[in-house]
Amino acid sequence: MSIYVDENTRVVVQGITGRDGSFHTRQMMAYGTRVVSGVTPGKGGRDFEGPDGGAVPVFDTVAEAVGETGADASVIYVPPAFAASAIMEAADAGVSFIVCVTEGIPVLDMTRAHALARDRGCRVLGPNCPGIICPGKTTLGIIPGRMVIPGPVGLISRSGTLTYEAVHHLTRDGLGQTTCVGIGGDPLIGTSFVDCLAAFAEDPDTEAIVMIGEIGGTAEQEAAAWASANLSIPVVGFIAGRTAPPGKRMGHAGAIISGSSGTAAEKTKAFEDNGIKVAERPAEISSLVAEALGG
Repeated sequence: MSIYVDENTRVVVQGITGRDGSFHTRQMMAYGTRVVSGVTPGKGGRDFEGPDGGAVPVFDTVAEAVGETGADASVIYVPPAFAASAIMEAADAGVSFIVCVTEGIPVLDMTRAHALARDRGCRVLGPNCPGIICPGKTTLGIIPGRMVIPGPVGLISRSGTLTYEAVHHLTRDGLGQTTCVGIGGDPLIGTSFVDCLAAFAEDPDTEAIVMIGEIGGTAEQEAAAWASANLSIPVVGFIAGRTAPPGKRMGHAGAIISGSSGTAAEKTKAFEDNGIKVAERPAEISSLVAEALGG
């Protein structure tokens, strides 16, 4: 199985006619994702040409796209100034799962967007995330389909590039994945480590989980404690930013050490104290997973 989305998920792409939106939409369609419509204000009424001659209609609003095509998930590729509004538009239109790839959205804007999404009962993945991929079924976002294979490992990561690296090592060593989720590196995100762990706990096909964290905040510590109390399958962890100096943001907006709780050492200790084996380098992740699976 997979979590959150599958081969039946019907996707509307917000910003489908832009440079990034058009490129990644064609990649998603080529992988088999059921992209049923797109939205670009002012460009409704035209068709978006996908790979192999396929085409999907473009609408001016998400409400129109949902009403006409039955889309139940959205992927957002719009500039930071408009991305929070795009999330709220999708939530108001009844979309149940929203992936926001956009980086650099003001925190105050996301405070409003997350609040409205919760009120509407929809889940937001991101922002500033690579999205989600269920090998052999569907991909929403920017994770390349060529690097994954189906298998028993679930993966959750704050970092997009580390998602790719970890998946590369898993696939190279024959350890396929049920779902790979990039939750995003901003201070305010819609889906947490704990949310994903809980979803994987309900998936009978997921036999081990990889959790990739980084400096800043306490999300990893909270997830480690939750996993220890609630999970019956093994978890392998990795924490990025071991050499980061305190008070300096490293890459992601949320990757900044404030006090001792946000350090890599503190997060690593929390993992180990809760029975999570921790890789020192990304290349070690697959061997620890194989060991946890009894291979």
